[in-house]
Amino acid sequence: MSEGVGPAVRMAEALDAVLVGQRTAIEGLLAGYMAGGHVLLEGPPGVGKTLLARAFAAALGARFARIQFTPDLMPTDVTGTNVFDPATRAFKLMSGPLFTQVLMADEINRTPPKTQSALLEAMQEGQATIDGVSHALEAGFFVIATQNPVEFEGTYPLPEAQLDRFLMRVEIALPDAAAETEIYRRAVKHELAGWAGREVQAAPVLGPAEASALRTASQGVHVTDELLDYLQKLAAVVRRSPHVELGVSPRGALAALSAGRAMALLSERDFLLPDDLKQVLVPAWAHRIILSAESELEGHTARSVVDDAARTVEVPHQGAR
Repeated sequence: MSEGVGPAVRMAEALDAVLVGQRTAIEGLLAGYMAGGHVLLEGPPGVGKTLLARAFAAALGARFARIQFTPDLMPTDVTGTNVFDPATRAFKLMSGPLFTQVLMADEINRTPPKTQSALLEAMQEGQATIDGVSHALEAGFFVIATQNPVEFEGTYPLPEAQLDRFLMRVEIALPDAAAETEIYRRAVKHELAGWAGREVQAAPVLGPAEASALRTASQGVHVTDELLDYLQKLAAVVRRSPHVELGVSPRGALAALSAGRAMALLSERDFLLPDDLKQVLVPAWAHRIILSAESELEGHTARSVVDDAARTVEVPHQGAR
């Protein structure tokens, strides 16, 4: 059994105890982390995006920083800047919030492209350039970005190049009735305990070595040749769809492969199954697909294109080793 199985399941359970009724989103976030990528959380206000990000960093035992992206945010507000120190008569680097282990980029689509590009370099290269000098970021640097899908005024839509840097786009929806009632029950309980107005946080559940290993845990999951062929056929069907203007690239297919291997760990397996891939196709591919204008007007979505591919491509019989 892969060493990543135990830590992955413990992380999921710890987050599940904090964020009620969002197991799918929790597993998506964990899959993105274990696959070595970055995650874009999308959902309406008040469903727990910030709570999930904070709880994730706390359970991981990682340093956390949050940036509220606004129209007047400058790149130096993200990366930091060099400041002249009169005492030493030299410039001193004042690091920005980018220099952390887990970064929450809140409402990333509310800041101009120039500031977005500063984050893009960090996500792609693992470094920040300040006054022409490159500075390495923390090993395992992880971005959790959020955007609100129902507000468009005053926003700067993320370009395809930046969307592609997110391994997954994970949707957080409203909880079901039972989960919503449990949220209210916990709120009353916390008030009675004197915790009114405070968010319940996860305690660290992993040690430093486990946390570091979890970032690349999915690489230890076994994949058969039949499943690699299955993945290629899925990508090809999406590309050939009459509704698609820009399909899934090989990098997008690799993202689904990595995320699927992580999902196998969350199911306490160290081998990949077709269902693991199916589970991550929409979060790994939908934000990378561009539909034709006619198809969008007809009501087609990237999700429907991916779902159609998953239904039409024959599932291989030998999914496990």
